[in-house]
Amino acid sequence: MALSSDARQRAAGGTGMRAARAGSDYAELSRRVRSAGLLRRRPLRSAARLVGTGVLTTLGWMLFVIVGDSWWQLAVAVVLAFAFTQCGFRGHEAGHRQLFPNKRACDLTGLFFGNLLIGLGFGWWVDKHNRHHAHPNQPERDPDVGTGALVFIPGDAAARRGVRAWWTRHQAALFFPLLLMEGWNLHVASVRALRHRCPGAPAPVAVEGALLLLHAAAYFTALALVLSPAKLIVFTLVQQGLFGLYLGASFAPNHKGMPMPSAEDKLDFLRTQVLTSRNVRGGRVTACMLGSLNYQIEHHLFPSMPSHSLPEARALVREHCEALGLPYAETGIFDSYRQALDHLHAVGTGAPPPAAHPG
Repeated sequence: MALSSDARQRAAGGTGMRAARAGSDYAELSRRVRSAGLLRRRPLRSAARLVGTGVLTTLGWMLFVIVGDSWWQLAVAVVLAFAFTQCGFRGHEAGHRQLFPNKRACDLTGLFFGNLLIGLGFGWWVDKHNRHHAHPNQPERDPDVGTGALVFIPGDAAARRGVRAWWTRHQAALFFPLLLMEGWNLHVASVRALRHRCPGAPAPVAVEGALLLLHAAAYFTALALVLSPAKLIVFTLVQQGLFGLYLGASFAPNHKGMPMPSAEDKLDFLRTQVLTSRNVRGGRVTACMLGSLNYQIEHHLFPSMPSHSLPEARALVREHCEALGLPYAETGIFDSYRQALDHLHAVGTGAPPPAAHPG
């Protein structure tokens, strides 16, 4: 949904003086965040987090070998889907340089947890994700809202005909089933991206390709050595399906159903990031399960901020937004999904998109 004229006025602060000072609003918040030491990286803490995720993944594969050729492997598939998603979160943190001051160390971490452990192209993903951060929810600029299997932009659904039109009308109901394919989609996109090297890529295309190939070879060799053909197929479908569902469901609450600003809105950085993002309430368990993506507003304002600092930053950011009269969206996990699905339903059926609310 585009910003209404009233929303534009509130975002600007309601006066010309506030609009003129808009650029300084983020600088003021940034000074407070830096003074609190919230951007300071803690390499030892990051290393412990990485080791924990690596141990979890290793234990998952050890359990796979111990269980052997049994249908109980479907329970192991759930464990490994969880471990794969946690590896994806570590790659996300590495891509934003949250873990270590040294870029090379972060790149190596991302290649290890992304390309090697879960078969997700780190270089491709960082390039795509950086474009999302630069232009969140902006049609034709944010790759995460581009029209494809799903339509997020009001009006785009009207051009669809036949089966595609039927699909789009029912896209809200199809959203979570479609996420079962997200793992495969990420693998395919990672391979396709090998045709060219993204700007600032963490490694040459040959290196990224070799790591992706090594992952696929190790993954299917392990399955072939332990499982019968039928169990191998079912295990792969369950493990990869749940991986895609979990990863996609972790990112879905963050922006879907939030305002989609256009060029005419002329928002500054602070307002662009805050108005298009939604937080999910919860404590440490929620943060662990969602890879700290529940602090989406703070993450978008300070992408390199270590995840352990996000809860403390939330208090500063919310207070700052309240002082500016800037809406700060935060809600529960199930309501965040409801808002996202309501938006998909409205866009798919041509109904007026529901208004985003702070919650």
